[in-house]
Amino acid sequence: MATNNSARSYLFVPANRPERFAKAHACGADVVILDLEDAVSTEDKDRARHLLVDYLATGGSGMVRINATQTQWFEDDIRVCRKVGVRGVILPKAESAADIALVVKHLPPDVKVLPLIETAKGMANVSEIAAAPGVERLVFGTVDFRTELGIEGDDQELLFFRSMLVLASRVAGIASPVDGVTVSISDVDELHRASERGRRLGFGAKLCIHPAQVSGVNGAYRATETQLAWAKKVVEQAKTSPGAFQLDGEMVDAPVILRAVDLLRQAGQQPD
Repeated sequence: MATNNSARSYLFVPANRPERFAKAHACGADVVILDLEDAVSTEDKDRARHLLVDYLATGGSGMVRINATQTQWFEDDIRVCRKVGVRGVILPKAESAADIALVVKHLPPDVKVLPLIETAKGMANVSEIAAAPGVERLVFGTVDFRTELGIEGDDQELLFFRSMLVLASRVAGIASPVDGVTVSISDVDELHRASERGRRLGFGAKLCIHPAQVSGVNGAYRATETQLAWAKKVVEQAKTSPGAFQLDGEMVDAPVILRAVDLLRQAGQQPD
């Protein structure tokens, strides 16, 4: 099982649809998000929470997306997140370090927070949020963010903001961020383009809204055999070539070596 830090795919499943839980876990997603927020109507919030409690009590597990701190459901939701089986908490509408602290104080030490950056205020405070104690990884809520700012398009239109999340994560020393959803479930080409774009920009994972998207996302965020072969050659050559050296006509120095080591570690191939 992938850790939250190394996960590539995060799949949402509505918490009021327990018949889908097993399928979500079986489809290859690194992390399943049991959703109490957007996927559940106002009228069904309480029932969804009770179904989630029952699922955890029978040995179920997953990450939980709670309702935002400002909502009437927050306190009941966060109490559920103390139960065994909860791997982490997705916090929607995260806008400050204070929001994170409000969640963290209710959680066991081993349950971390993944803030959803999906408002203008959250983006403006993204560095503060990334550095807050208890934060494991940032998540970009692209759909809500675009709606609030009146942005049309999910490509170049969000390039600056995606880079802000990547930079804030690196400065805070946390895992690379999780990119937002691709809303078109059946468009395989669009999913591939979106996943490749996120990986090139420095994201480490992507949200999925359907099991059919998981395989494509996992593939896009996995190093290719060619990349891994290159990384192995770099690491091997570095053992006998102190400082900078040439490999296959290209200059290799310390940053390049570090990149090779990171690729191998991400693939579960610990360098010697």
